[in-house]
Amino acid sequence: MNAEELKQRTRKFALRAMKLVDSLPKTISGRAIGNQFVRCSTSVGANYSIVCRARSKAEFIAKMGIVLEECDECLFWLQLVMESGLLPQNRVKLLFDEANELTAIFTKSDKTARSQRQQAQKTAGTK
Repeated sequence: MNAEELKQRTRKFALRAMKLVDSLPKTISGRAIGNQFVRCSTSVGANYSIVCRARSKAEFIAKMGIVLEECDECLFWLQLVMESGLLPQNRVKLLFDEANELTAIFTKSDKTARSQRQQAQKTAGTK
């Protein structure tokens, strides 16, 4: 999957998240969780776009860290929605699975970038 495809995937994730938030009950809990979830789910794609414009490996790694934090937060809020019964689990599960997949993709990318930076530092140190 290339960067452009991943940008589209994160945008679709955000759109699906917005629809899920709109279906949450208009209770204090529903609104609170909805507000938090819509922020972090839309932030995944917005911050990934910034990652794609990173000017250095260090900047890429730093910004990718933000993307991973936002993905983790999405998982947390989706778990709360399912465990609290705010929505039926079958209504949330596909979005939860997508958040897990995005987290795995970004984790792998982060690890690869860190490994490459480490290798470059070792190589530079031996010259």
